[in-house]
Amino acid sequence: MARQLRAIVRFISTLWTAFEYCARYALLSISHGFSLTRAQRAKWLHQCCATALRRLGVYIHVSGTIPATGLITANHLSYLDIMVLSAICECSFVAKREVRHWPVFGWMATMSGTVYVDRERPMATGEVNDQLAAALRTGQLIVMFPESTSTDGSRVLPFRSSLFAPAVTEQQPVTPAYLYYEAADGDVGQDVCYWGDMTFLPHLLRLLGLRHVQTYVRFGEVSRGFTDRKQAAKEMHDRVLALASH
Repeated sequence: MARQLRAIVRFISTLWTAFEYCARYALLSISHGFSLTRAQRAKWLHQCCATALRRLGVYIHVSGTIPATGLITANHLSYLDIMVLSAICECSFVAKREVRHWPVFGWMATMSGTVYVDRERPMATGEVNDQLAAALRTGQLIVMFPESTSTDGSRVLPFRSSLFAPAVTEQQPVTPAYLYYEAADGDVGQDVCYWGDMTFLPHLLRLLGLRHVQTYVRFGEVSRGFTDRKQAAKEMHDRVLALASH
């Protein structure tokens, strides 16, 4: 009973936070002539996610140096990953098209300037890479999850190489990151990780019912000067695996 009540209270808190930051976004947009830069959107999402996670009992522990620019490549466990990384740093994301339609989280992602990838239209990768290259040239920090899907955390899937191309051609720094979660009163693989054929709202309520979630993010050393995207994908995958084994 206590867990269900906690989930309801936090669900209301989540909606309130979304409403609060929707209003802030509107005021910010008006004050800048309805033309916010990607950096301004990233800062807005950073503040929103930091507030939301604090209210929801999600605590973040970071090791390693948080990069200021370039590309972060991380393993992918849940929609919570986006909120955690955004609470840590002012960044934009590359995400699958389906994220756009997630309640609350999809709206936040879209407003922050997320670049969406349509996996059913591989020919559209060039357009996505053009957007990423333009963002990287401005100095914006970009996060992507090159596994291209989320998992239960038992392994790190191979990285797809196509979206590494902009970082290679623009000679941008690339930083590996590894995330994992702990929940004393729940099953991380089922209550925190969002994967397979899980349904969003029931999963969200299970997550919100947990007393606390401890989040750990490990950043590795920055790399640059890759010769091609496949080399970049392979090296970053190996380095994320190395972070996972620490």
